[in-house]
This record gives sequence, structure tokens and C-alpha cells, in this order.
Amino acid sequence: MTTVEHSPALAPLRQARERFLSDRPLPDDVPDEVLAAWRRARFFGVRHDLDGPVHDRELPADSALLEAARPVLERIAPALGHSAMLLTDERLRVLWSTGEVPGDDRCRDLSEREVGHNSAALALRTRRRAEVHGPEHFLDVWQDVSAVSVPLLAPDSGQVLGTVTVASALCAGCGPHPGAALAEATATAVEAELLARSRTAERVLLDAYTRAAHGPDRAVVALDGRNRLVSEAAVRLATPQVLAALERSSTSERASGTRPPHDSQPPQDTGCGPVVERSNGAGGGPNRERPTDAEGGPALERSHDARGGLNRERPTDAEGGPAFERSNDTGCRPVREQPYDLTLPDGAGCTAEITPVRHEGRVLGIVAVLEARPAEAPVPRLVPRPALALAGGSVPWRHAVARAVELARVPEPLLLTGERGSGKTALARELLGEREPLVADAAESPELGVKYSELADGRPLLLRHAERLAQPDVAALNSLLDEHPDVYLLVTYTPGTPPGPCFQRLLDTLAARSVTLPALRERPEDVRELLPVLAPRPAPGQPPLTWTLDALRALEEHPWPGNVTELAHVVRALAEHRRVTGPVRRAELPDPVRERPAARRLSPMEHAERTAILAALRRHGGNKARAAAALGIGRATLYRKLRGYQGIS
Repeated sequence: MTTVEHSPALAPLRQARERFLSDRPLPDDVPDEVLAAWRRARFFGVRHDLDGPVHDRELPADSALLEAARPVLERIAPALGHSAMLLTDERLRVLWSTGEVPGDDRCRDLSEREVGHNSAALALRTRRRAEVHGPEHFLDVWQDVSAVSVPLLAPDSGQVLGTVTVASALCAGCGPHPGAALAEATATAVEAELLARSRTAERVLLDAYTRAAHGPDRAVVALDGRNRLVSEAAVRLATPQVLAALERSSTSERASGTRPPHDSQPPQDTGCGPVVERSNGAGGGPNRERPTDAEGGPALERSHDARGGLNRERPTDAEGGPAFERSNDTGCRPVREQPYDLTLPDGAGCTAEITPVRHEGRVLGIVAVLEARPAEAPVPRLVPRPALALAGGSVPWRHAVARAVELARVPEPLLLTGERGSGKTALARELLGEREPLVADAAESPELGVKYSELADGRPLLLRHAERLAQPDVAALNSLLDEHPDVYLLVTYTPGTPPGPCFQRLLDTLAARSVTLPALRERPEDVRELLPVLAPRPAPGQPPLTWTLDALRALEEHPWPGNVTELAHVVRALAEHRRVTGPVRRAELPDPVRERPAARRLSPMEHAERTAILAALRRHGGNKARAAAALGIGRATLYRKLRGYQGIS
């Protein structure tokens, strides 16, 4: 390991940082990503001479990540030597640390907004191992520190749960950080512990569900935020609105560990939608297939990545039930609690009795027993619909919306980026509320001719399709932002062709206050929530548009290149032109949506090969050349195999 006095490789970067902090011209050889990180830190108002504790974020009272990671971290801590180790959550709050590193007592929040560039923030953003050395940091206290961080991924969904960081004295110019292997091993051990605990939670939930669903006519739903078990009788009562209310109740129970008041309203959804759906047979036990839809097609069990990625079928046991290991250990049995009634949305058509499911003092989820309400004469009335821009409960969508809402609280420039039809303009109008903006659309007229002086009175400007702006308007916007960096400007931008230098400068100026909206294919679990919002309001006396399970699966599996706009066109066309009644069947959907080819399943040998390739890529931080060398194959062979595995389950 090189020392601070013997790190000539970092000397030019150290001098460049000093010139940056003193606003002097920089040399041309400063890495673009490092310079961008310094600029972000300056924009966020981070002080390089941090001399007091960073404002601590409120830590979660019950962190499942810390609970699973603590035994692993405490076993590894004695082997750290002169290094330090830190565990953060997905918001980069430091949950646990040991050892000593400069600034550690002050930096309990490693987000770039608080402390500038660091390895934990970089690993969280890139989803792979990241290293930051000495002057690459923005803070003075970390100039003699090298750190390596590895993201922690949820075993079931692949969602980033936090990071593990190993920090030491400066060690530049000697290849990978000497603590990289330790950080990787720690992350692997923590993820293994998370996987073991998730399987225990599944057994506990299944036991609670089995006890509640003791008859063929018993309508029971069990949820824990990841799994959803639904009896056959419950399928007829559990509408999407009812399931959403149950998910919110499950999320609230897991967060608080206590039962809400009897007459409380369902808490706000945190975006943790279910990823597994199962249904019962007449005997009350879980079956391989859910009830058939209108076409007789089975509703297969599937799990969905929280980011809208790979779908896979869960295995079942010899009797058709889910392949969970059942245990007779009394420690896996939940503590029985007094049931309570949950307030469901108007028009739900049923009531719900909730019983929390506990294990080792922690709430894992809930079991809901549904009862149909007596038939009542319908009372026609208009129910306000949720705003399209806010519809969706998936993690990537809720995260993007929350970030946009946070930034929009300050009337300054805001850039909304995303694919065409992803909801940028709808979200921008929702963020403005009742304020009436000036609206300019570069798609209608590239030469806008907007009188930017009109913005001086504080009226916001909504600029759509910024990628089509003419050069004079781009130059005018750059000048406006140089003179008035706090102008109230909302810009929507669809990436496409490489931007020119002038437009790239505009994007760089807006980058610090930008939000990227996920594509619809990255959040397929939101399709069911969008359908009732996109459907036209039915005529008086006509039922709303409903969908068979097979049709819903086809809609969720379609890639939607036109995103929400394309989905809206399909829904409106069906509502206006169909001549039959009842739920929409898969056969009624457009050909591209209905006939998506099924993915080929891997053979056992192919599965083992794919697992080895992915493990090698992870060990080498995504570097394909090193992964190929470690596997003993050529790089071209590795590329060919990766292409062959794309889209295969």
C-alpha cells in the first residue's frame, strides 16, 4: 500500500482540486466523472472544510437490514486491522460502523447532498463495486482516505438495500483497494443472511395463511410486501383497490409493529407492491394454478423484480403447493393477536378482518379474512379519480415522484427526463398544482420566440420537448440561467440523438435538479393501477372496464415502447369499440400485446453456466475482459453467451 507521501499518481488530481476550490482554471486531464462530482457538491452547498457534524437523518427504528447484517459484521470486525467498516441503508444513512477513519464521527449521512463524492454513493448509483481515493473526495477530511463500497441487493427482487464500505489510509496506484475482497465477502454473507431470513418469513406467512384458510369457502389473503397468497374464494372479492388497501395495511404493520386504531384509515402506500400471487383449491391449500380466466387460461404464479425486470415462475411441491420448506420448530409460529377491521375503499363490496403475523417479536405481514357485503341498491355518484401523474405504487416510480415533489418545493429549474410517453408533462402539471404556467412546446414550433422577460414576475414556464429546441432558444435559455439561476422553469426532455455543445451545456446546468422517470416496462406492477385511471368514465348504467387475469398478464409482460401514452391508446380503443360485455379477454388485445413470444427456459447446464458468468462479472465489478480471463474463455465468447441469455428465464 502506498502512503500519503508516496502517491505521485494522485498529485496532479490533488493540485486540480485545489485549483477548483479556489476557482482557478483547471488542467485538461481531470477525469470528467470526478469533475462532475465536485461540481455537484458545490451545487448542493457542501462545505469542503467540514468542521462540524453532518445533520443526522432519523434512523429507522427497526432496520431489517441491520438486524440481518449485525452478526456478520461483528464476526468480521476483528479482522479489519487499521481499516474501518460502515453499513448504510438505501438512503445512505450509516446504520453501523467500526474502526476509525477521518471524519467518521461527523459523517453519519453519506449522501452526496451532505458530504459530496464518496464510494458508497457511487456504488448505490452504479449498482456495482466502487472505489474513491484521496483527492477524488470533495471533503478535506477524506483527502488521505481510500474507500471501497459494495451494494447490498435484495435476494428476491434485486433492489439495492444499502452498501458495505471498507475505508483505510490512502492506497492509490496499486490496483484494487486492498479491502475490496473483504467488502465483497461481507456483502455476499449479508445477502445470504437476508435470503435465509426471507425464507423463514415465507414459512411463517404460509403457516398463518393455512390456519386461516381452513375451508373451501373461506376468503383469505396473506401479504408481507413480497408475497401474496390468495384463496379461490378471495379472488372473487379481492379487487385491485382492495388488494392495494391490504398492501398499505401490511406496510404500516411492518413499519410500526403495532395495530392501528379500529377506525383508522389505511396508511399511505410506500410503493412496496407484492411480487408473488397464489390461489387456493377447494380444499383450502395452495394450488399450482390460480382460478381460470374467461378463456380458461391458468393464472400462473409469477414474481416480479422491483424495477420491472425478469419474471419467473415459482416452483411448487408435489401436491401443487408452493415449494416452501415447512418447519415444526415452534420458533417459526407467529404470535396470535386480536383481529381488527380495516376500512376499505368505497364500493369495495366486502369487509376485511386483519390479523398481524408476528415472528420473534417483529411483524412480518398480515392475514385478511374477507366477507362479502349484503347487496345494496347502487347509488350513482361520481368518484374522483387519482391523478394520472401520481398513479403507481412501484418502488422506482414512487422514488422518482417523491424526488420530483421534493425538488418542486423550491421554485427553481427542474428537468424531467424519460422516454416518450413516460408521463413527464403530466407529472410537471401535477407539480405546478393550481399555478398557471407559460407553456412552450418545441415539438410544435422549434423556434419558440418566448419572451423570457415574462418570467420575471415569478410565473413558471413549462418547456416541453426540449430536445427539439432551435439553437437561438437554447442560447437564450443558457443566458437566462446564467443571469437568473433561480428562475421557475420546468423542462421535459426525451433523450435521443447526441446533443450539441450548446444544448449539452443546458443539460449540465439542469443536471443537479433533474429526475429521470422510469419506463413502463421497468414498473409492470403499476399497469393494474393505471388501467382504471386511463379508462374513460363509463356511461350511466354501464359497468366499468374490467380485465381477465390472462389479459392483465399480457399487459404486464408487454414492453410498451410508447409507455403510458401507448397503454392509454389501447385502453381507450377497447373501451370505445368493443361490442361484448364482461371482462376484457386476452384475445381482444392488439396482436403485439397478445402474442408476445414466451421466453425459452434454460437447461440445468445452461443455468449453471449463466450463474458462473454472472458471479464472475460481479467479482470483477462488471469488467467483461477480467471476467472472461477468470472463466478461461475469450471475451468474444463471453459477449456471445451473454447475448444468448438475454430474455431467457
